[in-house]
Amino acid sequence: MSLRRIRVLIVDDSAVVRKLVSEALGADPEIEVVGTAIDPYVARDKIQQLNPDVITLDLEMPRMDGLTFLKIVMEQRPLPVIIMSSLTQRGSDNALEALRLGAFDVLAKPGGPYSFGDLGPQLISRIKATAGARLSTRPAARPTGGATAATAAPAPTPRPIARRPRRPCTPRDLILLGASTGGTEALREVLTGLPDNLPPIAIVQHIPPVFSKAFADRLNSLCAFEVREAVDGDRLLPGVALVAPGNFHLLVQWHHDHYAVRVTGGPPVWHQRPAVDMLFKSAAEAGGANRIVAGVLTGMGRDGADGLLRLKERGATTFAQDEATSVVYGMPRAAWENGAAQKQIRIEQVAEFILRHYESPPTSSIARSVYASS
Repeated sequence: MSLRRIRVLIVDDSAVVRKLVSEALGADPEIEVVGTAIDPYVARDKIQQLNPDVITLDLEMPRMDGLTFLKIVMEQRPLPVIIMSSLTQRGSDNALEALRLGAFDVLAKPGGPYSFGDLGPQLISRIKATAGARLSTRPAARPTGGATAATAAPAPTPRPIARRPRRPCTPRDLILLGASTGGTEALREVLTGLPDNLPPIAIVQHIPPVFSKAFADRLNSLCAFEVREAVDGDRLLPGVALVAPGNFHLLVQWHHDHYAVRVTGGPPVWHQRPAVDMLFKSAAEAGGANRIVAGVLTGMGRDGADGLLRLKERGATTFAQDEATSVVYGMPRAAWENGAAQKQIRIEQVAEFILRHYESPPTSSIARSVYASS
């Protein structure tokens, strides 16, 4: 008996994109393109008629913008939506707003018939990942981006986070976070729960180029500390979080008395660039792992599990997001099953876990010596 194929509806005003996406998805035996729609009004009728499992959605369309349509879908007929957005500042802002509203993932939209590139395999993998995905049930919050009239709102203000007493930072203290599908909102949950008097933070989120800058800027507007896209050679400083640029790996290196980052190319790891494993493994090789807190958040695949294990073996404190709060329990599962994560934690408890670690005194003799010399 054959397995039921995943039913996909493509919503895009571009005939070229509808054709390219339909052909790419139609070549996979596990996926069935049940229809296409030129705008949200047509899409609304086809959702009722065709009962798709997944929608791919362009955000810039006639008659009704994609963000407004997404909000309606999530309120009236929730189902996984994968955003296809243009690589522009406006497109990036709107894509991040779509993720906040509950979209499953975002991909860069091809600009024409010769720019489709790797989008087909990426889109297929994300559509298949929806089988184990959890739709967001959180209430809509005030928009934090997006330039359409339907979503415009005053700029957000940083969340006030009270400082808590903790031991002083040592040069080796470092927080590392990695995420993929569902990670933009998971990282927002974690980072907006942290005060500004913590060690440096380095982040890898699987995200396309340009979107990563918009993502860092959005977090910077919400967090109690500075968040920005990393530049090659940046020092990792207390009270600053650096986000890996899309399509570049982020590495950590030790320079005599401080950490700095390398932003570099190189082949993808686990089909990803940036890759969480590259960040984690570089930090393990930089020494001082016993002063590091590192965690893997929601995402498909197994990126980060091997690097997290290496950090744990060298003394780092490690964790993974739990299954119940992960949009896709792929990366966290891999990190738990290979023994890399010491604990599984609900996403709303991760910030508290990090805070408590830095309220505790150093435990090992090595840690005490580093602490005493800082």
